[in-house]
Amino acid sequence: MKEPKQRSTCPVSTSLDVLGDKWTLLILRDMVFADKSTYGQFLQSAEKIATNVLADRLAVLESHGILTKAVASDKKSKFTYSLTERGVDTIPIIVELILWGTKHWPTVLNPALLAELQAGKDATVEKYKRLARQKASI
Repeated sequence: MKEPKQRSTCPVSTSLDVLGDKWTLLILRDMVFADKSTYGQFLQSAEKIATNVLADRLAVLESHGILTKAVASDKKSKFTYSLTERGVDTIPIIVELILWGTKHWPTVLNPALLAELQAGKDATVEKYKRLARQKASI
């Protein structure tokens, strides 16, 4: 696995080298909260990621051990992506971004997810971690 080139010893800087791109976080969001796992599904996201950008970000996430790629069971020319344990560890980060964005900008959040988060953020994070692990059989 390719480790990020560290510009400093600051963990924020190193984390941003891997996760600091908006497309990377949106791919992870879609994997966790929209149950997307294929290239075609990621292309259907509202943000309209370009195919070359998507291919690059998936390769970067795989090279950093955040997700794995496997041949789809239904079609040998299709791949499915799933989170590794390192990827599962990004779920609390994404949840905090959801909450921060919802608090400061008029956004539309899935009402069921918002209700879950309001009822108990920690329990919601653990639920999505468990689901991601089950999908990946980590």
